[in-house]
Amino acid sequence: MSAVKYDLIVIGSGPSGQRAAVAAAKLNKRVVVVEARSVVGGVCINTGTIPSKTMREAVLHLSGYNYRAIYGINYRVKEKITMADLAFRVQAVIKTEVDVTEAQLSRNGVDVVRGIARFVDPHHVHVEGPVTETTLEADNIIIGVGTKPACSPKVPINGRTIINSDQILGLDELPRSLIVVGGGVIGVEYTCMFAVLGVRVTLIEKRTRLLDFADQEIIEALSYHLRDSRVTMRLGEEVDTVVEPSQGTVVANLMSNKKVSGDALLYAVGRQGNIDDLNLAAAGLEADSRGRIPVDEHYQTKVPNIYAVGDVVGFPSLASVSMEQGRIAALRVFGDHATQSNPSFYPYGIYSIPEISFIGKTEEQLTDEDVPYEVGMAYYREVARGQIRGDTTGRLKLIFHRDTRKVLGVHIIGEGASELVHIGQAVMALDGSVDYFIDTVFNYPTLAECYKVAAFNGIGRLNRYQNG
Repeated sequence: MSAVKYDLIVIGSGPSGQRAAVAAAKLNKRVVVVEARSVVGGVCINTGTIPSKTMREAVLHLSGYNYRAIYGINYRVKEKITMADLAFRVQAVIKTEVDVTEAQLSRNGVDVVRGIARFVDPHHVHVEGPVTETTLEADNIIIGVGTKPACSPKVPINGRTIINSDQILGLDELPRSLIVVGGGVIGVEYTCMFAVLGVRVTLIEKRTRLLDFADQEIIEALSYHLRDSRVTMRLGEEVDTVVEPSQGTVVANLMSNKKVSGDALLYAVGRQGNIDDLNLAAAGLEADSRGRIPVDEHYQTKVPNIYAVGDVVGFPSLASVSMEQGRIAALRVFGDHATQSNPSFYPYGIYSIPEISFIGKTEEQLTDEDVPYEVGMAYYREVARGQIRGDTTGRLKLIFHRDTRKVLGVHIIGEGASELVHIGQAVMALDGSVDYFIDTVFNYPTLAECYKVAAFNGIGRLNRYQNG
């Protein structure tokens, strides 16, 4: 069978693959995207980011959570919330996002071939789909296949009572009690959602603290909220076995001989590169034990004409970063070596309840690096918008250099954190100092005022130190 020739083959239509394909198409290159699913969008749109964030929004709205501080602890928009209520909103958003992605690829003249991609050699990919079978050829290939939930022989996933994060919306009904194994981003986000819905959640994490890449003070605040929502946290504990002794009961036996029981169990310990069908060896590539493909700082693999982007290359596994990696890889493939992106200015968003977002260094990192810094803190309760919104527990933490006053980090927990962080991001990217916030007028009343309050707080501490 003769191969169909393209300038670029992109394997995967998630955020990284889609952005890579569009960037190459805008350079007037002939591009094809190979997608294993019947719909485009990858894990991000179909089972990961978009469904989980949409579900979170539905949970917050239907439970009345954001307004309980104003209207009372018993305030709810809907008295009995079902999984069908949550799934209805999620499916509507997924459909729209799939349509938008398909329209964008089509508008830019990108071909989409549906089927399983398998390397024949570094320049040829064989695609076996439900309708057709074809071989594609290109000088350059970008791999953006994403990840799938990791599995463990200790946890027998059955899709009913013992599930992974891709199967959440498949639950027939809300469990009264839920065991969440894994205190990473996915585990924490779903723990928060179910807790707000009144489910008794037990969170099991083998590390001694949650989300150890985030600022400790912010995570302590999140941990307080979780406990306040009646979440039981078993930190420093590891699951030995999971059994289903009777219909509707799941028991997690821990290494410490403790037993935790619940109506259902969510296994959310890491994700694995989605590389099983790729036949990487034929292209001269291999992946590590977690299915991640090694790349250099420009996302080039050890085979010069093959790049890998997105979650399949590992940390930070953020959709926003994956998009940028795809764009940069496509530009570099076709000779644009000037395009640069600075990972130190990538923001992180954790859609827990309350939301967390941050950029730059944590206090722990700066302490380890012996960098002299000062901290300014603002609490949502100190600004009018916080009182109006009913979020009086949120806070914004500004970290800046003691001598140069340059902003080194911004860490936020509370309503709108993932939007608010971009103000700090812009100031850091432009090498700004804490004085910018002192001298700037923000709309009133807004949560953005927290930057000004935190700046005054930090400068006040600095002055006391210098004049002390």
